[in-house]
Amino acid sequence: MKSNYKKIGDHIRLVDKRNNGLKVNRLLGLSISKQFIPSVANLIGTDMENYKIIRKNQFACSTMQVRRDKKMPVALLQEVDEAIISQAYPVFEVIDTNELLPEYLMMWFSRQEFDREACFYAIGGVRGSLEWEDFCEMKLPIPAIDKQKEIVKEYNTIVNRINLNNQLIQKLEETAQAIYKHWFVDFEFPDEDGRPYKSNGGEMEFCEELKKEIPRGWKVGVLGEIIKLFDSKRIPIAESERMEMPKLYPYYGAASLMDYVEDYIFDGTYVLLGEDGSVITENGFPVLQFVWGKFWVNNHAHIIQGKNGFDTDSIYILLKNTSVNEIITGGVQAKISQANLTSIPVIIPDEKFIPKLNKVMKPIFNYRKSAVEYNNISNKLLNILLSKLATIES
Repeated sequence: MKSNYKKIGDHIRLVDKRNNGLKVNRLLGLSISKQFIPSVANLIGTDMENYKIIRKNQFACSTMQVRRDKKMPVALLQEVDEAIISQAYPVFEVIDTNELLPEYLMMWFSRQEFDREACFYAIGGVRGSLEWEDFCEMKLPIPAIDKQKEIVKEYNTIVNRINLNNQLIQKLEETAQAIYKHWFVDFEFPDEDGRPYKSNGGEMEFCEELKKEIPRGWKVGVLGEIIKLFDSKRIPIAESERMEMPKLYPYYGAASLMDYVEDYIFDGTYVLLGEDGSVITENGFPVLQFVWGKFWVNNHAHIIQGKNGFDTDSIYILLKNTSVNEIITGGVQAKISQANLTSIPVIIPDEKFIPKLNKVMKPIFNYRKSAVEYNNISNKLLNILLSKLATIES
């Protein structure tokens, strides 16, 4: 089974082409999730001629702090023909693409088992770094090129479906956002006859708090009037404990899914809002996660559902459009306290309006849930496919 395993170093070579003459200006960074991302580096006074040029079907990687991050960031450039990247990143390419497809090699780098092996070799490196020579000594199975093409095609079919679904999820959220703006900002929700309220003579009255007119019967209240908090049920689990657990249920942190654990605390649909750490977007809105099913949450996110008629779907969209700039506290680490969160001023419609809002949002979010669940299944299929690479014969 291992007879077709070959050293990575026998099939790749380093590339060191610098940006002389500043011919390339697209600057990319490298993420821990093995993707190229637009760079956010401060470039004032930086000599961009010293940056490395990376071209389509070439790789860039970071061998630093692999042991700390438990991953080796490495990515294959496919989206653009060329870009520049920090000179700190090794850039390399496949020597002979008739023997090894770059896409197949990237699949191997995407495996969890590859990252574990990289961490093993990084134990002896300075600050947990992986030495280039050790990286080149790592091995992978290299089947016949036709077999590689077949595997890559199967993998890309699933990836393309996930990407299309992600576009759908984005469109659904944009639709919900547009409805919110049309109803809560422009006040053009359907009146009793199905016509836009404000532009068809709907009654308005001046709101002193907002210094503008709002529909008659609406008011300015605080967020605590329309949300329930379940923070008292949160229980953090140390990473060392999680490592020993069966991976059954999602474990969420302030801003993202962090892990999977053997049990759950919550079962239902909730909004998670970052409490400390990553709590605010660059536009001043809260960092949110819309989650459902059985899951666990650590103590860095507020756990929220709607109340007094508001569905959690509607609360999510309301929070997506609520600035939190004025309630952030903390020095080094930003924080949104319960007291500050529940005291945020919000526009609250009259009671008969709220069911209309929920009725419109519900199918959008149900469709969104279905799309996300499809992607979850597809990602599991990808992981199975990646794991099976180790058993492929020539």
